[in-house]
Amino acid sequence: MSDPSPAFGGETPSRPRSSLRTAVVWEVLERALRSRAAALGDAAVLDVLDTGGGTGNFAVPVARLGHRVTVVDPSPNALFALERRAAEAGVADRVNGVQGDILGLFDVVERGGYDAVLCHGVLEYVDDPAEGLRNAVEALRPAGALSLLAAGLGGAVLARALAGHFTEARQALTDPAGRWGEGDPVPRRFTVELLTELVEKAGAEVGAVHGVRVFSDLVPGVLVDTQPGALEALLKLEAAAAEQPSFHSVASQLHVLGEKRA
Repeated sequence: MSDPSPAFGGETPSRPRSSLRTAVVWEVLERALRSRAAALGDAAVLDVLDTGGGTGNFAVPVARLGHRVTVVDPSPNALFALERRAAEAGVADRVNGVQGDILGLFDVVERGGYDAVLCHGVLEYVDDPAEGLRNAVEALRPAGALSLLAAGLGGAVLARALAGHFTEARQALTDPAGRWGEGDPVPRRFTVELLTELVEKAGAEVGAVHGVRVFSDLVPGVLVDTQPGALEALLKLEAAAAEQPSFHSVASQLHVLGEKRA
């Protein structure tokens, strides 16, 4: 994996800390979009669906690559912010926000109408992750790309333990949903095995798995903000660790890149 720091549609230089959360996923996604466009013809404009895309953290950079993006999100406030953000980035004509959710996806978008579907931070919160993921895959054209990002179990266990909350860490480890207690804001977490099984059952082939935020959630922010070159070095470390299966089990998030079966 190449150096992730300059990327993300030109957005991260103004928000450097945010790049720790987005750089690995963005680089994998950008490569997948370029590959899909090349398969259709170098000048191809892709139709991309971002389920739960909120204010456009990924949708706007994707639109800046020249693709058409439909964002489905249940929050009207998020969609209003998306519209404003797209306008400020000069891509309002390529970004369309629609109110809805992944379980009712085909009430608002076309089945089988997209070259790529983003499902980032969605499966943790829906009542039926399997159904939600099936909808995401069914929205794809044959051989379309699926970008799936979900909360990882191991990262939460490690974070609670390092914070001294050992009982909560054990609770997360043994809880079927991976929750550390009633105050846990995340309803559900996943292992690599569970997430890849869901992808395959939904009708997609798993192409790659990456661990996201292996270190960045554990490193004190003051070190990143005050040490010269620390952010750049941490970005490179995250990129290198993301591809190593041995680190997937302790990542805060898991990213799966899939392809719909023809």
